[in-house]
Amino acid sequence: MSPILTVQGLKKVYNDGTTALQGVDFTVQPGEFLAIIGPSGAGKSTLMRCINRLVEPSAGKVHFNGADVLKANQRQLRLLRREMGMIFQSFNLIPRVTVLDNVLNGRLGYMNSVKGAIGLFPQQEIEAAMRILARVGLSDQAFKRASELSGGQQQRVGIARALAQNPKLILADEPIASLDPVTSESIMNYIYRICREDGITCLINLHQVEFAKQYATRIIGIRAGHIVFDGAAEQLTPAIIQQIYH
Repeated sequence: MSPILTVQGLKKVYNDGTTALQGVDFTVQPGEFLAIIGPSGAGKSTLMRCINRLVEPSAGKVHFNGADVLKANQRQLRLLRREMGMIFQSFNLIPRVTVLDNVLNGRLGYMNSVKGAIGLFPQQEIEAAMRILARVGLSDQAFKRASELSGGQQQRVGIARALAQNPKLILADEPIASLDPVTSESIMNYIYRICREDGITCLINLHQVEFAKQYATRIIGIRAGHIVFDGAAEQLTPAIIQQIYH
């Protein structure tokens, strides 16, 4: 089976001279649920954002589903990003619009830009978005403003928006960092279950090692822009955790 994602020699040096990634290499097989762990500033978010070019890498290669992401022009990149759903730590919702409209924004990459700009979504898109909201337990919140929801509910909207893209890959960047432990477990359950049911590959950045061990089929540990561990959860020993975080 061919990898769905291949990252080779990925480097990122910011304009201020900060080196975030120092030559990262890994591949991801279809259907994997891969957690990336490491201390703050290790390069986890930069890595994720280089994969979909929200951050432009300084060097290296990223191949997604057979396409060269770093050589894609704007039109090609738009098509590639349709198949990469992203879930953000800060939710990245539009607070003043409804939950339903936030989910429908996940369909903008598939729409005529004029219709998308004025929010003219076909009825079948609206019905599909409502079905997705039902999957994350938010049918009854569809017509509320996003700003009226709790943090956990807003993150479920974020999951639903990513799912609306019909992605092959979900990139989840610290999706539970701002949530309490009970809500965090609920959000992890939603992400894990949906990815498993729909056969979606997932890369998820996590601070919480225990959640990584509980959910991930594979864990990558990053320290100072280098991969220092890549293996199954049961291989992540206390000594290795110490090496990643200290």
